Amino acid sequence: MLDALLKLRRVCCDPSLVKLPGAKKPPESAKLALLMEMLPNLIEEGRRVLVFSQFTGMLAIIAAALDEAGLAYVTLTGETADRKTPVRRFQAGEVPVFLISLKAGGVGLNLTAADTVIHYDPWWNPAAENQATDRAHRIGQDKPVFVYKLVATGSIEEKIVSMQQHKAALAAGILSDDARAVEKFSAEDIDALLAPIPDA
Repeated sequence: MLDALLKLRRVCCDPSLVKLPGAKKPPESAKLALLMEMLPNLIEEGRRVLVFSQFTGMLAIIAAALDEAGLAYVTLTGETADRKTPVRRFQAGEVPVFLISLKAGGVGLNLTAADTVIHYDPWWNPAAENQATDRAHRIGQDKPVFVYKLVATGSIEEKIVSMQQHKAALAAGILSDDARAVEKFSAEDIDALLAPIPDA
C-alpha cells in the first residue's frame, strides 16, 4: 500500500517519475508546466527563488526544463559533494533559482537572498515543510518571503494536505520507510486516502 501511495505522489509531480513496464510515453506534467510559467515571471520581477522537492528525480527534470529555457540555477541534493559553492553562488546573486531536496536542505542552510519559496510537492509532515521554508526566514533576512505550494487538484496530494491538519500521525506514517507505519492506519484512513474525489 505504501508503495502505491508513493507512486500516486510521484505521478502528481511528473508522470515520468513512475516507471512501469510496458507503459506508454507519459503525458506532460501540468505541474511542471505551471512552474515553468511562474519562474520566468518571478525572475523578471527580480525574485530569488528556492524550489523544494522530496524527489531528486523531479529536481533533475526541473533542471532540464530550466536548461531548455535558458534560466540559470544551482542544485543541492544529498549527492552534492560541495555544498558551499551553490549556496555562495545563490547568495551572491549569480543565479536566481536554487533547486533543493528535502534531505539536503532541511536544516543548516542560511539563504537570506531568497524572497520566494516554492514547494513543488507538499510535505505531509508540516514541521519538515516549515523547516524548509525557514531556510529563507533566517537572521539577516530583510525582505518579505512569499511561499507557494503546488498541489495537484483532485489527487492524493490534495487529500493528504487536507488530512494533514487533523491526521498528523497518519501523514508521518505515509512518509515513513518503516513498514510498521501501516499499523497506524485505520480502515477508514485507508478508505479516505484511496476513495474517489467527488466533483467540486
